[in-house]
Amino acid sequence: MTTMGNAASGPELSVSLYVNGEAREVQVPSQATLLDVLRERLGLTGSKKGCNHGQCGACTVFVDGEAVLSCLTLTATLEGRSVTTIEGLADGDALHPVQQAFIEHDAFQCGYCTPGQIMSAVACLETGHSRDEADLKDFMSGNICRCAAYPQIVKAIQSVAAQGAAGEGERAAL
Repeated sequence: MTTMGNAASGPELSVSLYVNGEAREVQVPSQATLLDVLRERLGLTGSKKGCNHGQCGACTVFVDGEAVLSCLTLTATLEGRSVTTIEGLADGDALHPVQQAFIEHDAFQCGYCTPGQIMSAVACLETGHSRDEADLKDFMSGNICRCAAYPQIVKAIQSVAAQGAAGEGERAAL
């Protein structure tokens, strides 16, 4: 990471990271959040800015396979790390099992929270928090759906858990 001078907006940093499997180098202000860089600098608008305070989960992405709130993550701290967004979850035209389950169970209404819900659902399944409905709901409680599609979201996650489609070993692919 190197510091670059920019008279108009102050110093910018050059940050190298992998986004959805692709090496990327971005010039960012030192205080730029990952969410803003993804949306404004890299054109990946799937992750949403809901509250911008880490309280709604709409901005959830994976950093090195771990679910994080991108609105609270400084891009400058991610040198050399791997970021997976909702755009990188599918395998080409083949949807991730959780994405498919959300469609099959109508687990969205307006769709604004859906990318963050799906990313958190994948993490829920991978970490074994989907075995018990109460544990699943507790794990997913950091993701807010203003349309109240919670019953369908739970059913979608449970259907993937029942199929074993996003269990152990899936994280390595992220």
